[in-house]
Amino acid sequence: MSITYRAANIDDLHTVTELSVIMCSGDYCGEHEEDELLAFNKRDLLNPEMAMFIAFDGGEALGFAHVGLRHNWYFGAREDGTVGYLEAIFVCEGYRKRGVAQALLAMCEDWSRERGCVEFASDCDLENEGSLAFHLSTGFEETHRIIFFAKEL
Repeated sequence: MSITYRAANIDDLHTVTELSVIMCSGDYCGEHEEDELLAFNKRDLLNPEMAMFIAFDGGEALGFAHVGLRHNWYFGAREDGTVGYLEAIFVCEGYRKRGVAQALLAMCEDWSRERGCVEFASDCDLENEGSLAFHLSTGFEETHRIIFFAKEL
């Protein structure tokens, strides 16, 4: 296994969208159509306050991470100002628990530091035990739990 990593650019739009579709087909995010994910990814790849990083095994994309700058308050913030925020991270099943996600996370953290961030944050659904375990194993501390409610009027 010879895994390489690099920053994504607009030429990688379809690659990150394919990975996003796989991610969203499981229990990892809400339901999104492929064309919706394509539009989101295009917008974010062109946004200088966001970045994506891709992991490859040979020519095969096996995971990606999406990071952005957040200027607004979020639950558990310890610092005022801009923070790096892990928007998404996904590694295909056959490559999990091999350090791929940690390497992608490190790239996101470095990108955030280069932009002056002194804090890095993320979130996951309460039911996503795999994501919770990943976050805790990579140095994140849980800062807040929340349940959203809605009702029809």
